[in-house]
Formats: sequence, C-alpha cells, structure tokens
Amino acid sequence: MVTGRNEDLTRRIRLGMVGGGNDAFIGGVHRIASRIDDHFELVAGALSSTPEKSRASGEALGLPRIYDDFKQMAIREARRKDGIEAVSIVTPNHVHYAAAREFLKRGIHVICDKPLTSTLADAKKMVKAVENSDALFVLTHNYTGYPMVRQAREMVAAGDLGKIRVVQVEYPQDWLTIEQDFKQANWRTDPAQSGAGGSTGDIGTHAYNLACFITGLEAEELAADLAAFVSGRQLDDNAHVMLRFKGGAKGMLWSSQVAPGNENALRIRVYGEKGGLEWAQEDPNYLWHSPFGEPKRLITRGGAGVGDAAARMSRIPPGHPEGYLEGFANIYSEAASAIRAHRAGQDNPPDVVFPTVADGLKGVQFVDACVRSSGRNAAWVKL
Repeated sequence: MVTGRNEDLTRRIRLGMVGGGNDAFIGGVHRIASRIDDHFELVAGALSSTPEKSRASGEALGLPRIYDDFKQMAIREARRKDGIEAVSIVTPNHVHYAAAREFLKRGIHVICDKPLTSTLADAKKMVKAVENSDALFVLTHNYTGYPMVRQAREMVAAGDLGKIRVVQVEYPQDWLTIEQDFKQANWRTDPAQSGAGGSTGDIGTHAYNLACFITGLEAEELAADLAAFVSGRQLDDNAHVMLRFKGGAKGMLWSSQVAPGNENALRIRVYGEKGGLEWAQEDPNYLWHSPFGEPKRLITRGGAGVGDAAARMSRIPPGHPEGYLEGFANIYSEAASAIRAHRAGQDNPPDVVFPTVADGLKGVQFVDACVRSSGRNAAWVKL
C-alpha cells in the first residue's frame, strides 16, 4: 500500500499506546493489528489508570518507555527527537477526549477506539481539537476495513442497486444476558465510563456506522426504544431503532447484548430499486448480491467480480478466511499511508479511506438521539 521514495517514507512509524494493559482485550487487538503489515513499532505506553499497573504491563510487553499517565507521556514524547509519531487510545470511553487532546495539541497523530467519546459535549470538543491540530485523527470502526464491506460500498456508489430504499442492520450478542462481574462488563455498563449508551454505544454505533459507510446515506431522524432487561443495569442492553435518511430511504437497527445464541452477529441488508446486498460479519468473506429479477449471486473475497476497493484490503488467496484482526489491521495500514503522506507534505492518497472524527461525532449523536427518543416514549427526534 506504500510506495515511499526513501527511508523516511517507508520506515516503521513510532507508536505509543494509552490504555490496553495486560487484562484489556482491546489493547491486545490493537497491538496485533498495528504489527500485521509491519507499518508501526510500539515504543511507549501509559497502559493503565495506575502507575503500578502501567509499569507492570509495559514491562511485560518489553516497552522501551513506560509512563505513569498519558499527559506525562504526551509531554515527554513530544520533546524527544525519536518520540512517538502516533498514539493508540484504547481506554474506556470517558478518557478518550482528555487523552486525545494532549497528543493532538502536540502534533502527534491519534488512532482512537470507538465510540469517539462518552458524551456529546466531549465529542464536539474533540472535533475542535482535531481542527486546531496539524495531526491526523483515525477512528477504529474496524468493520469498515473488511474487504467485502469495501466491495459493498463500491457497488452502492457505482449504482448497482439503484436508489437506496431500505437499510436493515443488526448487531446482537449474548454476553451480557446475565449479571456479570468482570472488567469488560463493569465499565461497559457504567454510565460514568461508557456514557449514556449501553448496547447503543458499544455495538449500536458499529451498526450505525456500517450502514452509513456502505450506503453513503446520512440519517435525519430516528425513533428508538431502549431497554435494560437485566435487573439493576443502568444502561440499555437492547435497542430497536427506526431511521429516516436524507433522500427518503428508511432504516431499521437492532443492537442487543442479551440475545442468547448470538456471539458477534453483525449483519446488514441494503435494498435499492435495482437489487439488494447482504453481508454478515460472522461469514465475512462472502457478499450476496440480488439483482431484481435475476438469480442471487455470491461474491467471494478475492473471487470473480471483486473490485479494486476490496482487493486493496485483501492479503491472502480466496478461500483463506480473513476477518476481525485483519479488518483492524486495514485501518492501521490506511492510517500509516496517511501519516506517511503527511510526513511528505502531501494529501492522503485518493484510495485511502478510514473513519474520521466526523464519523465519530455522528456516532455519538446517534447515541444521544436514541436516549432522547427513548425517554420520550420512542418519539421521532432529529439527529
């Protein structure tokens, strides 16, 4: 993906990490993803909320430089000639803005886990911080990095489906069906750390982002019915959302973390005047295309009929599964291409695509609108 002219354009990018200590699932995912295509080298970290845990995690990873907190890390790294050029922020949601701000104002590129922030106020401040910085901001909506998602987006943009009429997207899981007491469950169901949305913020934002990414549509209004089925839970664990998009298309979104039998069942269906598309995350190398009045067609990753956008995201021959980690890695590789272009004083290559702070703001606006609507007995509200 990179055609650098010299060592400065092709060398690995020095990366730092905030959050993602030993017992954090998503930190390990980001570290693996950053290494798959060998574009990044992790050299520094403030990996936990306490200095002791941060040092223990950093030592276990063999990091050259370990910091007690993210502000200390941002200040010291910015002063070094060999300091980090980018930072991955993989903390609970309520830390995202404060951490990103410290690096952005020092010109360090930010790669941030989703959702953008825990509150709409912080999301708007994040947009301002990015606008006031020369650094890039990348949001890791990893499903946008899947090859067949890029294929679907390319087909919609080419008009293969005609004008879009209906978008159905769902993201059910079952891991919060009962009360659980472990780190991942505790912070994700705590409004002080997660924000106002439970399933809506954690996985509903993925579903919403995917619908908008593939179709290119923008939602105007929604009506949401949120529920917390587990007794004592403060945030929603199930959401039914109706969507109205600009241009007249209609949508339905279901996110649930209390749906037994569903592990990570993200699925999207898009229907237009000329046909439909269907893609499922648990079977990610296949995309079904249904031209109206013709037999249903299966498009496979790397197979016949795949376009350039999907081909750019693929590494191995057809029939060899690619999925979750590779999707994250594709976002990191797109970020690397953008960072290297930035080094050279150039614009992003035209084929480089990644979620931005604007996409993150839309996700937080989605959560905010869902909470407002549900609080008004599922009334229609503007985003």
